[in-house]
Amino acid sequence: MPSIDIRSTVLTAAIIIGVAAILTLIIGINHLVKGRKIPFFGKRQTRMTRGWRLLIIAILMIPLAWVILNFSEPLVYRFISPSPTVTQTPTITITPSITITPSITLTPTITDTPSVTATPSMPGEIEDEFEAEVIPNPEAVFSPITFSQRIDEDWQPLEPAVEFENPVGRLFGTFSYNNMVVGSQWSALWYWEGELVHYITRPWENGTGGYGYVDWDPPSDQWRSGLYEVQLFVGTDWKMSGYFTVIGDPPMPTVTDTPTQTRTPTQTSPPTQTSTPSRTPTFTPTLTPSQTRWPTASRTVTPTPSQSP
Repeated sequence: MPSIDIRSTVLTAAIIIGVAAILTLIIGINHLVKGRKIPFFGKRQTRMTRGWRLLIIAILMIPLAWVILNFSEPLVYRFISPSPTVTQTPTITITPSITITPSITLTPTITDTPSVTATPSMPGEIEDEFEAEVIPNPEAVFSPITFSQRIDEDWQPLEPAVEFENPVGRLFGTFSYNNMVVGSQWSALWYWEGELVHYITRPWENGTGGYGYVDWDPPSDQWRSGLYEVQLFVGTDWKMSGYFTVIGDPPMPTVTDTPTQTRTPTQTSPPTQTSTPSRTPTFTPTLTPSQTRWPTASRTVTPTPSQSP
């Protein structure tokens, strides 16, 4: 039984509503034309009223079809998660870069494009960092990863590519997912030529289905040329890998001049103080007047009056 995606369903619904609007418009016009020829007032009014109603319905159905065509698909994705098609064995297109050693005179032989057959596994040191206590769903699926340097507000890639030239800057890997469990552990591992250069692992915080992305924004000199691989895990189960190639030498890091340390001048000992000839101060004694004591008051004896003869 063929499956119909959401885009085809929305397009079919818009076409059906548009055709129904045209038919309703034709029937309404027919009622108006025929209603004018009926001699009986009651039947003529009934036919005319029905015709006008059909015209109004037809006029409303035309913008309805336009709204469904343009806005229903994003609305449906909020409630119905997309079911991505999982490709277990990705096709890798690798552009090998040949580095010729000056001491070798023979032209180096280009080896065949490597094919990835081994199933990736979760490194033990990353597994030790797991925090989630929710058991992941083994039926969780991820779509192939698409790489780009920019994404829009709906997490869709802008100008996707499989080859990027230095300086790369921030790189996004977008995907769709389904059957995820909120709180289960998931991880994204970035490899360069088989060497782990970056990873994230944390509990899942998004919904059960929809769109998502991983990103990496290292310093510009860390984008080395070669083949990169991004592996997605749910728990310890590998789900999907994506591949891209970086070409060109990374830009040299900007060297910041280190300020030259200025030696602190050695403190010069103060000159030896020459003894100043001692000056013998001449003291002019200033006589401080001594306090003059007031004479002690003596008691004057009142003379005894003599008797007159």
